[in-house]
Amino acid sequence: MSGDLIFYHSPNTRSSSVLILLEELDAPYTLKDLNFKIGAQRQPEYLAVNPMGKVPAIVHNGALVTELGAIFIYLADSFPLKKLAPGIGDPLRGPFLRWLVFYGSAFEPAIMDRYTKHEPPRNMSAYGDFDSVMAVINDQLAAGPYMLGERFSVADILWGTALRWTTGFGLVPVTPQIAAYIERVGSRPSVAWVAETDKQLLAIHEAAAAQEKN
Repeated sequence: MSGDLIFYHSPNTRSSSVLILLEELDAPYTLKDLNFKIGAQRQPEYLAVNPMGKVPAIVHNGALVTELGAIFIYLADSFPLKKLAPGIGDPLRGPFLRWLVFYGSAFEPAIMDRYTKHEPPRNMSAYGDFDSVMAVINDQLAAGPYMLGERFSVADILWGTALRWTTGFGLVPVTPQIAAYIERVGSRPSVAWVAETDKQLLAIHEAAAAQEKN
């Protein structure tokens, strides 16, 4: 499935992982750069796309997709030539979906609760507890080298990026399994390309913000 694809992005945010994904999939897209430093994400033009005022968001063939896990699943299925997602009927399809959904339903809530020192009752928490979440991730990586074992998939782009950021900010303990995984995924050329692209975009954003103050 091809067609027009618009990608809403701001550098050094969650949408950076989608930019890596698009490069890995060799998918054609139009990048809409949002300067968070001048509040572009809160302007009516973007709120009409995503009322949450968050990135990433994509519009493909007229269909809006938000939420990181949904975007990863959608793009992997829409651009299958690179074979970065198990198809329906593949025994790895279930684990693939599990790990993409686990990111948003368990990992991020656990991280934010830990950061804000909020501890929901374990029997009411959607993810259980922080230590259990991290144990599941470390156990999976120990069986690796990737989230689907020997098979690299778009799930690794999501998790490699997420773990690099969260360990960098001290939100996630660095274990040997996580450190090796971050290095393994981070060595891909697409990761270096996006880092440089984000650096250039961020410089443009900072210059625009400085000019607006003057």
